[in-house]
Amino acid sequence: MTLTSFGPANRIKRSAETHPLTWRLRDDGEPVWLDEYQAKNGYAAARKAFADMAQDDIVQTVKDAGLKGRGGAGFPTGVKWGLMPKDESINIRYLLCNADEMEPNTWKDRMLMEQLPHLLIEGMLISARALKTYRGYIFLRGEYTTAAKHLNRAVEEAKAAGLLGKNILGSGFDFELFVHTGAGRYICGEETALINSLEGRRANPRSKPPFPAAVGVWGKPTCVNNVETLCNVPAIIGDGVEWYKSLAREGSEDMGTKLMGFSGKVKNPGLWELPFGVTARELFEDYAGGMRDGYTLKAWQPGGAGTGFLLPEHLDAQMYAGGIGKVGTRMGTGLAMAVDNTVNMVSLLRNMEQFFSRESCGFCTPCRDGLPWSVKLLMALENGEGREGDIETLLGLVGFLGPGKTFCAHAPGAVEPLGSAIKYFRSEFEAGIAPTSAAVPPLARPIVVGA
Repeated sequence: MTLTSFGPANRIKRSAETHPLTWRLRDDGEPVWLDEYQAKNGYAAARKAFADMAQDDIVQTVKDAGLKGRGGAGFPTGVKWGLMPKDESINIRYLLCNADEMEPNTWKDRMLMEQLPHLLIEGMLISARALKTYRGYIFLRGEYTTAAKHLNRAVEEAKAAGLLGKNILGSGFDFELFVHTGAGRYICGEETALINSLEGRRANPRSKPPFPAAVGVWGKPTCVNNVETLCNVPAIIGDGVEWYKSLAREGSEDMGTKLMGFSGKVKNPGLWELPFGVTARELFEDYAGGMRDGYTLKAWQPGGAGTGFLLPEHLDAQMYAGGIGKVGTRMGTGLAMAVDNTVNMVSLLRNMEQFFSRESCGFCTPCRDGLPWSVKLLMALENGEGREGDIETLLGLVGFLGPGKTFCAHAPGAVEPLGSAIKYFRSEFEAGIAPTSAAVPPLARPIVVGA
């Protein structure tokens, strides 16, 4: 898998005007350290924010730009920032970077941290200034050892240059930044589970309200943002709202650019910075190169394992939240996976649900017990030992584990691909029912997927 933002040969040229996230990348894939980063206009936006902008103006600028979270949920960043308390007497606040990138088929944050660590640091510095936070943590997936090494070096470089620590840029503002590696839990992608883990507690989601902006790390106001989200902040502050909004394609309700990719048996798997509103077909055919010889596209997921499956006829959907929503699922992280014609959907879903089952924190019953139940049923269907009623039971679980039925969004994300797979490929599930099986009563109130 290539961690690159390059498009097809002779097709695109990255520039600061069109690729705010990736134009500084080196052709050899090596990290951009401080001297090179500053030579490429690095920290200019931070200097502007500190010298020329009031803290509330930074928040309003980000809000006006329409920046939304890039971790999958898509919550407006400026609105989230606006939830932090205005009370000046609260002098302890925290900024957390969610770098626990454990969504299967997603690797965008890894590229940014490994190759452009100072872009993330600058984004966090500006954000800390806006939010009046005196300390920040990058909560990093434990397996990202290279990213940890590069981020720690970049933090030390920034400290030595007076860009972190005490009296930053002579402003009187102090901001300390630490890299914290987690133990490797998918549930830490949920912001309150991340906070619990950072405090040394079990990684269970917390009840909301109160929200982290009011009661977060160690009971203090806390803002949690994704890596890619924070990396957008310097360009917005440096080049302005109207320019940033103009980057998106016509018809997109989301602004700016997005790191998008394709994995699976495509000719050119990779990662590219593209404008919101590009069609999935363009991403699949022009950038990923379509399927390898001998394979055809059977289905695809638009943004990680927790998004629903779509069919080849859905490739004309625009890649933004509303565009993917029109065809029945979520954009998620924007890194798509192609499923080829050799893949059995029952086996694929059994593998996915096993992962989600193991990563459940176990706090609430529907998720703790429902996901293992789905795995048991899928294993039976995979082995040709399913019984009449198993598919209806799976559909019932999709309903019982759906949005609003569990403590956090882990279970709804886990069953979304299951429901869509049965909707589009039910015959493959039916093929796993043993011919002589006895009928069993399905779960009460099974839902009809797609109704």
